[in-house]
Amino acid sequence: MKSFQEKSRPDYRENQRLFNEINKHLMEDEKPSVFLEGLHRSGVLQKTAFAVLEELSRTPQSARHHPEGDVWRHTLLVVDQAARHKGRSSDPQAFMWAALLHDIGKPATTEWAGGKCRAYDHDQVGAKLAKEVLTAGGLALPPGFIEAVRSLVRFHMHILYVVKDMPYGDLAALKEQADIDDVALLGLCDRLGRGGLNEKTKKQEEESVALFLRKCRPAKTKA
Repeated sequence: MKSFQEKSRPDYRENQRLFNEINKHLMEDEKPSVFLEGLHRSGVLQKTAFAVLEELSRTPQSARHHPEGDVWRHTLLVVDQAARHKGRSSDPQAFMWAALLHDIGKPATTEWAGGKCRAYDHDQVGAKLAKEVLTAGGLALPPGFIEAVRSLVRFHMHILYVVKDMPYGDLAALKEQADIDDVALLGLCDRLGRGGLNEKTKKQEEESVALFLRKCRPAKTKA
């Protein structure tokens, strides 16, 4: 069986060309989703380093939490949210690529159990895949950029873990490996990149992100 690297190596020039083209639209478009959906419909992503994105449209999500539909629909909404907010991030390019790749761990982890759709550990699996995608097929990208994307994908679920005091979080690793504000910003885009939200629920999501930041940076008490 061919490895991920071997599968995505057929034409390194095409991989690099596609990266450059996707990157241009991620960084310049008001709604990168329009271009990305065009790529998806054309089938051009297959047999490239970005073929993993094709799997997102075949991966379902919980209708309760994601009424917009499959993971690809959700990703497009998140990318458009990220395009609005990227100027607030410390590294807009890494931020936009993390928005595009944040859920690529879901195809490998999604399962139905007790009538519910879940994708446990998709953040950890996705972090590994993000690094593979950005190093596959002859892509020549700066290691610092790749690590910034990987870390944002790895910790994008930590808003939920921290706010709800869940045992899956690793706050020490988050603080060591990622920019907390960028994680919070990506988490906000992730939460807003869903269907069925109204002004009240949007406000609640913003308050949840603010709580995450307060928990990550507790106020110092006076002696």
